[in-house]
Amino acid sequence: MAALSKSIPHNCYEIGHTWHPSCGVSFLHITGVALEESLKIYVPLYLIAAILRKRKLDYYLHKLLPEILQSASFLTANGALYMAFFCILRKILGKFYLWSPGFGAALPASYVAILIERKSRRGLLTIYMANLVLLFCITAAMYMFFFRCKDGLKGFTFSALRCKHGPRHRCCKHYEDNCISYCIKGFIRMFSVGYLIQCCLRIPSAFRHLFTQPSRLLSLFYNKENFQLGAFLGSFVSIYKGTSCFLRWVRNLDDELHAIIAGFLAGVSMMFYKSTTISMYLASKLVETMYFKGIEAGKVPYFPHADSIIYSISTAICFQAAVMEVQTLRPSYWKFLLRLTKGKFAVMNRKPLDVFGTGASKHFQDFIPRLDPRYTTVTPELPIKFS
Repeated sequence: MAALSKSIPHNCYEIGHTWHPSCGVSFLHITGVALEESLKIYVPLYLIAAILRKRKLDYYLHKLLPEILQSASFLTANGALYMAFFCILRKILGKFYLWSPGFGAALPASYVAILIERKSRRGLLTIYMANLVLLFCITAAMYMFFFRCKDGLKGFTFSALRCKHGPRHRCCKHYEDNCISYCIKGFIRMFSVGYLIQCCLRIPSAFRHLFTQPSRLLSLFYNKENFQLGAFLGSFVSIYKGTSCFLRWVRNLDDELHAIIAGFLAGVSMMFYKSTTISMYLASKLVETMYFKGIEAGKVPYFPHADSIIYSISTAICFQAAVMEVQTLRPSYWKFLLRLTKGKFAVMNRKPLDVFGTGASKHFQDFIPRLDPRYTTVTPELPIKFS
């Protein structure tokens, strides 16, 4: 309780946006870098989802870009509004308290931001603290189980995995191929999709250096990330199909429970392309799907705006840890925050926050911000002369 009552007199420039004394300019900085990174995240995510769902041309022409921009705006707002509320809260309170630079600023920012996102994509993000690959394995297992169940994933079907033909083996449903070629073709097809997506994403960057560094065009085709995404998609599909066929041969029957085993094993493919974004998105959609299935069955009560509230609280807790106790935060989430802000989260002045007893500067002992004393309330450590 004593820590909750403690405060420090520093202003928001001295603690938060140490790279520039202006709150407005710092807000624009965060907005710009967050928007850039958000687009890098959501463009491939939506393209992969569109291809897996076999979207028609009309979707690519009229819906793809608006959906990407809406999700990118949500993520951008989450970062930018945190910066805004960080400064607003300091001006209202006149000081910083234990809860204000992290939880206090992130809670309203997260709630406003999630309202920008489409309701169908508002996930329950408390699962951010789970293990990435294990989480994806479990998520994939449950998805494949619901996929096999009748109407199990209504409106969220991985059409690229459906077998549209009759049986080959008595239980298998692929007429044209034997089980081995069926799995190999699945791998080649999805590997090609992943490879081409990454190539397309690198085209703008490669063509900027067309005349100055023409040799960089080769990286368009021989980049490691191209093969990683291809290996992820290809191995996921082939492992799932291969395991399903194997279990049908061994047990001589087709069982929906096979999908749980096949999906879990297929989740290991995440090791080729460790994406927090993909894993968290799919997991949140799974929780959402199970929640609404519980409502339909009359076993779970419906709470209006529950997804937005839980998301806001979960994100605020993570931001509190990122400010006050970064050592307790999952490394993958910390890297995500650094990526979203292009390292700005790491240049917060955490040494004054040590008074709250959380070890805020534990991993930032060598960092001393270059503060302009004309805009500080407390004499900065090792002040720098400004001309």
